[in-house]
Amino acid sequence: MSVLKVGIPKGSLEKATIALFEKSGWKIKMAARNYFPEVDDPELSVYICRPQEMSRYVEDGLLDAGITGKDWTLENGSDIAVVEDLIYSKVSKKPTRWVIAVPGESPITSVEQLDGKRISTELVNVTRNFFEERNIKVDISFSWGATEAKVVSGLADAIVEVTETEATIRAHGLRVIHELMQSNTQLIANHKALEDFWKKEKIDHIAMLLQGALRADKIVGLKMNVPEERFDDILEILPSVTAPTVARLYKQPWFSVETVISEHQVRDLIPQLKKIGAEGIIEYSLNKVI
Repeated sequence: MSVLKVGIPKGSLEKATIALFEKSGWKIKMAARNYFPEVDDPELSVYICRPQEMSRYVEDGLLDAGITGKDWTLENGSDIAVVEDLIYSKVSKKPTRWVIAVPGESPITSVEQLDGKRISTELVNVTRNFFEERNIKVDISFSWGATEAKVVSGLADAIVEVTETEATIRAHGLRVIHELMQSNTQLIANHKALEDFWKKEKIDHIAMLLQGALRADKIVGLKMNVPEERFDDILEILPSVTAPTVARLYKQPWFSVETVISEHQVRDLIPQLKKIGAEGIIEYSLNKVI
């Protein structure tokens, strides 16, 4: 039997990624101190890897595919294929941001003022390229963690750090002066793996179902019964991804109407539907939208 080797990111993205796979149809069972979790698909072999190293393993063919951040693929300069952008993170469904931050009391307000200064970051290569492109000379050192503390303790004049909400940065009394780049999770694949028909098809199926599960987080299903005389009024205000599904109720002057809409629309829409005459309104969550 053919088996596809897939890497799952260890660390902050691990739980969110496993949850996404479960919603997509794969149950991944972790075991303590085990980097080779069980998965309920004999065609998959799952490995837990640091996202910082994932693109190297995929590039070298040690893994056929993997999930990692766009930032780490750029940092490694890896020659891989991006199969799908998967916009999710450990906290939200938004891209993460790499920002340049300085102490709150620092007189520095622009990247040009960092000329000759010390910068601490995990994203060394991307940061170096950023400043070299602008002909700004800085001393960049690799941070093994607790990057915010480096600038607070005076070991660096600024940091380049990843953030979703800036809460940790503000908690350390730091101030963002520039956004270096945005990053998001990606499904990446080895070029030779994509030349194999079976592996490419399996990777494409995974990409489709993962993306479908992410889409389902933003929309809901809405079902209701509508009296015949108010049918046109209801459809006039009822949004849908394509068009509502409509069926006449058995021997009744009513219609059953079902649609899929953005989650943020429901709060205001349901009272309007009820006021016009809709009955038996049901809102339900979705697993996947393909």
